[in-house]
Amino acid sequence: MALLYIDPEKCTRCGACADVCPTGVIAMGDGGPEALKVPCIACGHCVAVCPHGALDHEKAPMAQQTPLEKTPVLDAETAARFLRARRSIRCYKPEPAPREKILQLLDIARMAPTGGNSQGVSYHVIESAHVLRAITAATVDWMEAEVQKGAPWAAYFAGTVEKHRKTGHDVILRGAPSLIVALTPTDFLRRGRDNAHFSLTYAELFAPSIGLGTCWAGFFESCASTGYAPLLDLLALPEDKAVVGGLMVGYPQYTYRRLVDRNPLQVTWQ
Repeated sequence: MALLYIDPEKCTRCGACADVCPTGVIAMGDGGPEALKVPCIACGHCVAVCPHGALDHEKAPMAQQTPLEKTPVLDAETAARFLRARRSIRCYKPEPAPREKILQLLDIARMAPTGGNSQGVSYHVIESAHVLRAITAATVDWMEAEVQKGAPWAAYFAGTVEKHRKTGHDVILRGAPSLIVALTPTDFLRRGRDNAHFSLTYAELFAPSIGLGTCWAGFFESCASTGYAPLLDLLALPEDKAVVGGLMVGYPQYTYRRLVDRNPLQVTWQ
């Protein structure tokens, strides 16, 4: 099939497909939509927007689209309460989430928007309690070394390291039974990191709907991003992959019963 297939009996030449195309692949000709020699990012906007199902696309086939009668939208109050109710979970039940739920979570994460539909994010899920404990130990070792050499963030790390040394408390992964590690190719690092953060945010928001809790593994991500060998050795990743995010996941031990406020809104207008 050519890049575009237009059913002339269905096409009304409304021009919606050309209007929504982010890279200008589609132009309206005398006979209707036409494909130009412009790189296509395979976003599927054109197929999804056509009100009559008149357009098919080689890179975003109609057969792989899911029909929508109308865009599902929560009412504003429900949406606001749902978003405000999201909490970073740092206390987990010991039983791990089934792999089916982790896959369900990541299947939604991959739907997140990415720069130019570049995507480029894969996931490595760690369930081994032994490996998770080793990740915590390696990350604390790195943080302690940063404190000792007086790194700019030493003051931020010091209390966390001290608590772990004195109590053995898991200050890195918080006892989570699973860790999702987001990966991207090493030659795609800058955009891949942004894309991973978008995707993991989708996962965080979706998790409560299937009974899961999550928390960003920021210390782990910071350590991995420096190339700290003791940590990367534990992950045993391919050489062409880099860590660009980490998300703890499991069943929350506690239920939060109130919505917490944030700093006052600050907005400027021009």
